[in-house]
Amino acid sequence: MVKVIGVRFRTAGKVYYFAPGDYNPVRGDHVIVETARGLEYGDVVLSVREVTDDKVVQPLKAVMRVATKEDDEQERINKEKEKEAFNICKEKIAKHGLEMKLIDAEYTFDGNKVLFYFTADGRVDFRELVKDLASVFRTRIELRQVGVRDETKMMGGLGICGRPFCCHTFLSDFAPVTIRMVKDQGLSLNPGKISGVCGRLMCCLNHENETYQYLNSRLPAIKDEVTTVDGLRGTVTSVSALKQTVKVLVMLDNDEKEMREYKVEDIKFKPRRRREGKNDRNGDGEQDAEIKKLEALERKEGKSKLDE
Repeated sequence: MVKVIGVRFRTAGKVYYFAPGDYNPVRGDHVIVETARGLEYGDVVLSVREVTDDKVVQPLKAVMRVATKEDDEQERINKEKEKEAFNICKEKIAKHGLEMKLIDAEYTFDGNKVLFYFTADGRVDFRELVKDLASVFRTRIELRQVGVRDETKMMGGLGICGRPFCCHTFLSDFAPVTIRMVKDQGLSLNPGKISGVCGRLMCCLNHENETYQYLNSRLPAIKDEVTTVDGLRGTVTSVSALKQTVKVLVMLDNDEKEMREYKVEDIKFKPRRRREGKNDRNGDGEQDAEIKKLEALERKEGKSKLDE
């Protein structure tokens, strides 16, 4: 077991472990630590605790000190300098005519490096821009291209639910989101309804996915043959995961067909894996093309570039 504290450097960012050393910081304190980028000012989000060795990346660096009033003031000054740096960089980008969108500027705590985050459709040759910025700030310059998910995480905003974005408030990592989740939850395959502001599948689709997987595992698939509690045989036409009900087209004794709804415990069926294919989609060719485009973007997006 190793004694650690959890430190976060940005809103809803990744939590890193550090050895507390001789200090005993609690949640809400600020600490100064050394990282690969130099000295950093971080927020303590996990107070001192013990974790297993396999959860720690060695060598584990120790906390240098709990932030003092002077450190807090330096962090405030850095935040003010970041605003100025952002505006200067925007002007330089326009001057060089580069096709890139500046998202944020960030100073390391010791001021030895300025990081600029941007988005662009493809690769950008910003070598001359870096030289120009270095001559202005007289420190190390790093330009980091991020994806649209990272952009949304940094900018923040309100989702269609009316609440702040999950990625900006509590999601430290982007979990994979798939079209399969949309289908399992019985949602419309309309890209406009299942996509977030970033243009990718909404992160919240992953929140209840495990529950829907369990509920769907107790249901038959569409077109399955079932036997009902009243001794009738029929074909499943639709299911409701939340209600745990099934609509069945049953054959009556007079050879007539009738649609009836049953609770899942009132029918007998042979469990099998749910089918996936054309029958899962209820859209036209244009909509299917948009869905395939979303799937491709999800695979291409990759990991977040913010905490590298």
